Amino acid sequence: MAKPKTAYLCSGCGASFSKWTGQCPGCKEWDTLSETAVTPTVKNNRFGGYAGTLAEVQPMSAVRMETSARLHTGLKELDRVLGGGLVPGSVVLIGGDPGVGKSTGLLQVCCNMSQRVKTLYVTGEESLAQIAMRAKRLGLPDQDLLLTAETQVEAICEAAAREKPEVMVIDSIQTMQSADVQSAPGSVSQVRESAARLTLFAKQSNTAIFLVGHVTKSGDLAGPRVLEHIIDVVCYIEGGSDSRYRIMRAVKNRYGAVNELGVFAMTETGLKEIANPSAIFLSRLPEPMSGSVVMVVWEGSRPLLVEIQALVDDSHAENPRRVTVGLEQNRLAMLLAVLHRHGNVVTYNQDVFINVVGGVRVNETSVDLALLMAIVSSLRDQPLPQDLVIFGEVGLSGEIRPVPNGQERLREAAKHGFKRAIVPQGNAPKAGINGMELLAVSKLSEALNALN
Repeated sequence: MAKPKTAYLCSGCGASFSKWTGQCPGCKEWDTLSETAVTPTVKNNRFGGYAGTLAEVQPMSAVRMETSARLHTGLKELDRVLGGGLVPGSVVLIGGDPGVGKSTGLLQVCCNMSQRVKTLYVTGEESLAQIAMRAKRLGLPDQDLLLTAETQVEAICEAAAREKPEVMVIDSIQTMQSADVQSAPGSVSQVRESAARLTLFAKQSNTAIFLVGHVTKSGDLAGPRVLEHIIDVVCYIEGGSDSRYRIMRAVKNRYGAVNELGVFAMTETGLKEIANPSAIFLSRLPEPMSGSVVMVVWEGSRPLLVEIQALVDDSHAENPRRVTVGLEQNRLAMLLAVLHRHGNVVTYNQDVFINVVGGVRVNETSVDLALLMAIVSSLRDQPLPQDLVIFGEVGLSGEIRPVPNGQERLREAAKHGFKRAIVPQGNAPKAGINGMELLAVSKLSEALNALN
């Protein structure tokens, strides 16, 4: 019997090599190569093509477009993250830390959707009795939900082809295995092959599939990076064990906006959606405190009001500390240099600590102006008005640049009772905002003068 050929696959970039090395030659990551079996292929024509059917080629005008209505999951915040609902034939990956609520949330979705469409829940980690016990504890309508405990991908596809569900959940993709791959479940080759077969089944049968994915200690999805390229939607659930709130963010979505945000509360009856997320991020003290200001960020398709806090204190170390929670640390260092150069505010001998309240991570540049105003407020021990909202991008030359959706941000702030706003000149509406006093600035020095 011939010895099976093996190759070494990189879990970071998916490249294949004939020999093992400590560092991947492709992506330069360390200890990412793992051994996998190679299935031989047979060439059968003079062009070197592989055995199989001929590829069908047709003009785009002849392609028949079938528009199917999106399936509503029963959770409006999840529908928002997905871009308006679940698309038939799509594959959605839900990732997150252990205990964050991935299985609980999807069990809620399955029980709700099973009342309208045929739904199959596949578990590879728990028994059917444990799933039923959890559904009973949460008080979910489980009489129509189909369950199976299976880890073999071929058996799952056969059962789904027989039952013909419209929605299927795989919990989790790291426990799945294919009979054609000679490696343990959870390995790079098994996760890649299992995801590829399930994705092919979803496209051929028009079945919407949820995949549950585990994450590593660094917060990345466990398994090969190519997994995120195979599927249609990638969502991450964030939230620590000490917090009752869970934030779901879409980092890839072929059917909607990326960076869309959904906010949930973990309760005794499962995940409960938060209809007004700005309210939980604005739990401010009754008295104004220095170093605290409210900013308006744009997440996906809606504005959110978030409080940002800054603490500036004398440093006793040779290198002052720069600590950020919810923001990029390198951008803080750059903005402090702009504040020194164009605002004459010295912080090189100060420790600077930044925190975004509520556990939200802000990735856009509209936070720049609010961040600098909070730093100056803490440095001078000068509280800012509680009815003040600030947003705007700060350039390296000290100019205040406009940000997208400026008027929508101001209307959201006015709806929550804010009376004053410091905004870029390019975001100031000509007609103004009813009940709000606007200060439009074009330079950092103008914004600093408004605090005096």
